[in-house]
Amino acid sequence: MVQTRKRLGDLLVEAGLISEEKLNMALQEKEKGQKLGDALLQKGYITEQQLIEVLEFQLGIPHVSLYRYPFDTNLFHLIPKEEAKRNLMIPLKKEGEKLYVAMSDPMDFYAIEDLRLSTGFQIETAIATKDDILRAVTKYYDTEEGFEELVNEKPEKSTIEEQTIVDQDSPIVKLVNQILSNAVTQKASDIHIDPQETKVSIRYRIDGVLRTERNLPKHMQSMLIARIKIMANLDITEFRVPQDGRIKTNVDYRPVDLRVSTLPTVFGEKVVMRILDLSSALNDIKQLGFNKLNFKRFMDMIQQPTGIVLITGPTGSGKSSTLYAALNHLNSEEVNIITVEDPVEYQLEGINQIGVNPNVGLTFAKGLRAILRQDPNIIMVGEIRDKETVEVAIRASLTGHLVLSTIHTNDSLGTVTRLLDMGVEPFLVASSLSGIVAQRLVRKVCRDCGREHEPSKREVEIFAKRGMKIDKIMRGEGCSSCNMTGYKGRLAIHEVLVMNDDMKKVILNGEAFSKLREHAVKNKTIFLVDDGLLKVKQGLTTTEEILRVAISE
Repeated sequence: MVQTRKRLGDLLVEAGLISEEKLNMALQEKEKGQKLGDALLQKGYITEQQLIEVLEFQLGIPHVSLYRYPFDTNLFHLIPKEEAKRNLMIPLKKEGEKLYVAMSDPMDFYAIEDLRLSTGFQIETAIATKDDILRAVTKYYDTEEGFEELVNEKPEKSTIEEQTIVDQDSPIVKLVNQILSNAVTQKASDIHIDPQETKVSIRYRIDGVLRTERNLPKHMQSMLIARIKIMANLDITEFRVPQDGRIKTNVDYRPVDLRVSTLPTVFGEKVVMRILDLSSALNDIKQLGFNKLNFKRFMDMIQQPTGIVLITGPTGSGKSSTLYAALNHLNSEEVNIITVEDPVEYQLEGINQIGVNPNVGLTFAKGLRAILRQDPNIIMVGEIRDKETVEVAIRASLTGHLVLSTIHTNDSLGTVTRLLDMGVEPFLVASSLSGIVAQRLVRKVCRDCGREHEPSKREVEIFAKRGMKIDKIMRGEGCSSCNMTGYKGRLAIHEVLVMNDDMKKVILNGEAFSKLREHAVKNKTIFLVDDGLLKVKQGLTTTEEILRVAISE
């Protein structure tokens, strides 16, 4: 009797991981030749761990977690690093004639056959997640010869040889490439190289939180920083003033753009690299995590022909992503969209983007004035920093343009006072401002290890204070896919303030700030804390995360 294998989609529906309609949607929308599992992962309907558990059942192939797996490093020469990354496989152990290999796609028969022919072993496969394999490859394959001597031997006090920091095979070049590759694999947003008195620590900011990746001996500091400066076209002889640069490179076959900034400190230059991963840029406005009311209000604001829409929040709160998603939505051949940014982060097709260049006197205000002579419909200003820029932006919005921009303030109401503080006339603020979106990013509970818990007494109080009830909350236990943190990925919480006539009157008459707040409450504005707590209720994040980024009054 032939045993028929169930199809992956049916198994996922049976396990209750996705609904029938989501499955059909994914089947219709997936690209030609794309596997169903990959299509579902891309849409975020399931996690890789859930897919693996179902595949394990479907294929009868065991799955393995590589977190703290006792690897036999002698086997790594059987699969070269490039091949391991390309085919997403890593050797686990050897038993007699059998070689056990973890793969993200154990049905890749060509790769298995290649490996069998090149090694002469019988290949036994196990399934592991793609991230797990990439993390293990970058971590264990890098104890290559050359690194040891670089770490152990102290160079003479002579000048650094130009050769060692340019030659592609030199250990320092490999080390920098490995730091970048590790950061991209772990989906870090920034790399910090911090010189200290006796060592140099390398830290990654992952999901908004910094953590130390490794510490290097002090004598490697100058070579490491010189190599990064050469990549970013900075002056390697100048270390007394801050410098800024960019690196465009390919990391593991993906284009990655890095913004580099150096800063002289007591123990040498600190370098911070912001990673702009061009392949993972979010450009769909529906995926930004707006709740229904906020989404409707935001869409109404950006679809008006005139007015200013401001997005506010601290550095790294996803303001640019929201702006780009809005521009992407508005981008069509009937409108002329021009942006002035510092620097241009993501290049969008069909949009004219200008980079600010203070060296030749091209500031935001100058760029804006030039744009106004270019017959634009929609203008995006990267950031409002001074009175001059605000005034030009306001005049542009009053003469029939839609202006989008960002500003650094704590919340939406604070933005109004900030504009008045900058010296802008109240009547200009009142007549031009359409709305303000305050935004923060919070970490999402890892979907693989999230478990339901009873809320604590303090949490019940916090919810009750905002007029909400809470029965259960989700918390991550910590697993290999979230690096034992309990969180994986981030989502945005928003506060969308629509400027109505009552608020405009308050600004015009110079009335108390508390009046603005009363009107905002009357207008059913969802404040940052409320939006966050609603997301806690949906099991997407935790109360600690919300209180980390938003102030509860």
